Formats: sequence, structure tokens, C-alpha cells
Amino acid sequence: MNFKIELISEFKKLMEEQSGQTTKKWLRSTEVRKLLGISPGTLQNLRINSTLPFTKIGGVIYYDSQDINEMLSSNRVDNSY
Repeated sequence: MNFKIELISEFKKLMEEQSGQTTKKWLRSTEVRKLLGISPGTLQNLRINSTLPFTKIGGVIYYDSQDINEMLSSNRVDNSY
């Protein structure tokens, strides 16, 4: 039974890694910029416009990975005719 549980756990971990989505809950600005391929100024504009929620602790800005996914989903453009 323990082997079965460990095996399922390993499969879940592999699937998360293969999906291309980040497994971290909180991302720093540099990680978000790299993930989205944007400049520091663009990220700042997303904060100023309240497009992307953030948390600031001691001068370090953190972004919730779920908020990033929601922002991307809500701004999705469907070009099907």
C-alpha cells in the first residue's frame, strides 16, 4: 500500500513538471518577467493598473502564480471565426 501511495505521488510530481506550469506558489519579479517575457517597466505598469495583484514584503514584491494564470486566462483572445 505504501509503495502504491509513493508511486502515485511520484507520478503527480512528474505530471506537474511536464505540464510546464510553475509549482511555486509565490514568484518574485524576476521570475514573473522571465515567465511572461516582459520588461521591468511592463511589469510595473501591470502593478500600477491593478492588472496583476502583488504583495510587497520588506521591499521585495511577490506575485501569486494563480493570479498570473487568471490574468492570462481573462485576457485571452479567441481568434476563431
